Amino acid sequence: MNKESKQQVVAELHDKLVRAKAVFLADFRGLNVEKATHLRNELRKSDIEYKVVKNTLLELASRDTDKGSLVEHFTGPTAIALSYTDPVAAAKVLSKFAKDQNAVFKLKGGVLTGKPMSVADIQALADLPSREVLLARMLGSMQAPTSNFVRVLAAVPGGFVRVLDAIREQKEGL
Repeated sequence: MNKESKQQVVAELHDKLVRAKAVFLADFRGLNVEKATHLRNELRKSDIEYKVVKNTLLELASRDTDKGSLVEHFTGPTAIALSYTDPVAAAKVLSKFAKDQNAVFKLKGGVLTGKPMSVADIQALADLPSREVLLARMLGSMQAPTSNFVRVLAAVPGGFVRVLDAIREQKEGL
C-alpha cells in the first residue's frame, strides 16, 4: 500500500469511527475462511460493519475521536466491528460467536458512546434483552399503577354488591 492509499484508508476509517455508536475489537487468530464468512454474514444481518485493519492505521484513525481508549488493544491481529444503530445486536452476535469458537476468536474490548468497555462489559451488554422487550417491560410498568387503581375502584362496588347479596340471602333464610 502506498502512502496515499493509506491516508485514504485512515480518513475513511476515521469517519466511520466518528459515526459509530459502538466499536468492538477482536482477535481473530486461527479463524478459518468458512467461520469468518459465517461471522460476516451474521454481522451483516444486524447492519454491523466488520473489517480487518492494520493496527497502525487504526491507531491513526482513532485519534481525535471518542474511540481513542481502544489504543491499548491494538496488538496482534485486530478485527473491528462498527455498529451505527444497535450496539446490543453487535454485542450479542460477537459474544455468541466468541463463545462458540472458544479460543479461536476472542473479544479484546470496545467503546460504547465514548466509554471504554471490557470483555465482561460486552458480555453484559449482550445479555440485555432486545429493545422491543425492554420497551414492553417499561410499558407494563407504566400501566401497572393505573390497572391496580382500576381494580381497587372496581372492588368497592363489587364488595357492596356481595354484602347486599349476603343480606338478601340472610333475610330469605328467616
